[in-house]
Amino acid sequence: MDPTIDSKLVSEPVETEKWKKKVQSPSYDLVSYKELPEYMKDNEFILNYYRVNWPLKEALFSIFRWHNETLNVWTHLLGFVLFLGLTVTNLIEVPQVSDLIAFFTRSLPMSGDINVSHHSRDLFVRTMTLVDLKPESDVTSVTRWPFFVFLAGSMFCLLSSSICHLFSCHSQHLSRSLLRLDFTGITTMIIASFFPPIYYAFECDTKWHFIYLGGITVLGLCTIVTLLSPALSTKKFRGFRALLFSSMALFGIIPGIHAVIINWSNPHRDVTLDYELTMAMFYLTGTLFYVSRIPERFKPGWFDLADHNHQIFHVLVVMGALAHYGASLVLMGWRDGHSC
Repeated sequence: MDPTIDSKLVSEPVETEKWKKKVQSPSYDLVSYKELPEYMKDNEFILNYYRVNWPLKEALFSIFRWHNETLNVWTHLLGFVLFLGLTVTNLIEVPQVSDLIAFFTRSLPMSGDINVSHHSRDLFVRTMTLVDLKPESDVTSVTRWPFFVFLAGSMFCLLSSSICHLFSCHSQHLSRSLLRLDFTGITTMIIASFFPPIYYAFECDTKWHFIYLGGITVLGLCTIVTLLSPALSTKKFRGFRALLFSSMALFGIIPGIHAVIINWSNPHRDVTLDYELTMAMFYLTGTLFYVSRIPERFKPGWFDLADHNHQIFHVLVVMGALAHYGASLVLMGWRDGHSC
């Protein structure tokens, strides 16, 4: 027998086996909307760059890859890091960092006497006047726990959202579980946002703490229980979910009007209202983007990687939370010098 032919016969099965292994080995490529399993078909205007059935390890490291969830992950992950930094700063009270944060969160002009902090004066006094809300040494600070409830709720929401967007490509079971975690995070953030303004605005009449904080907490728990239903996690009920979250936010109109009436003489009233109205504008605008799926609705496929509605929604949520953070600082600073 020809040794050349014999060597080909021997090597052919080996090469065939290598080819089979190559074909059968997983290749974690991005797929199109048409290739998605039904449970992942949420937005028909995002046409490409989906991850499907990725192992947890691959899903984790996809945080450094470009796909249509990359910016969804990073917008709220960076928001979580930001609020973690704000929390640590308020816990340890580093003056230099506090003044830098004040530049971004407490720079609205106010009527009445203005005291500019020493650290801010050197850097910003030529361009902007800052309100120093740090209490004087002889003034007893108001309790801070409602403020930290808000910060904790915000961090939980932002982190759970990032985790959901990062790992929901793993399996149907995990995707549904993470969606419920995401909805729970949103609800928790809304509930926690009520604590600082209601606690500090009604500190002299604590029965309203129980009425308003109890009311929003019960409403939030009902929302969470409702959203735990698998059916309500589908895209069919997208508008219904937005309605639930919006109704929780609109609940704040009643205590808001009440707080303005009883604190009408508060010199910080207008600044606080500006912050809270700004927060409402960010949240409402974000909800409209979330429901309408603008801009990708008008140009399907153009916004697959960047600038689609959910990314815009995420950015507006972080901005709204920062506006509420500013309002909380104003209220705490006022209560530090005006106890009951």
